[in-house]
Amino acid sequence: MSDTSPLEQAPDHIKLAVDLIQILEESEVNKEVAIKALHIVLTDLQREDNN
Repeated sequence: MSDTSPLEQAPDHIKLAVDLIQILEESEVNKEVAIKALHIVLTDLQREDNN
């Protein structure tokens, strides 16, 4: 039996998502503020990807 957790075996994008959720929860960021900020980040990353 392996000592690794399912998260350790997960793809990088899943690990990052879990980390981001944890940061937002620990910081007690308002849900609506977090969603608006994530939309900005997503738009920016998509824009960068198109250039």
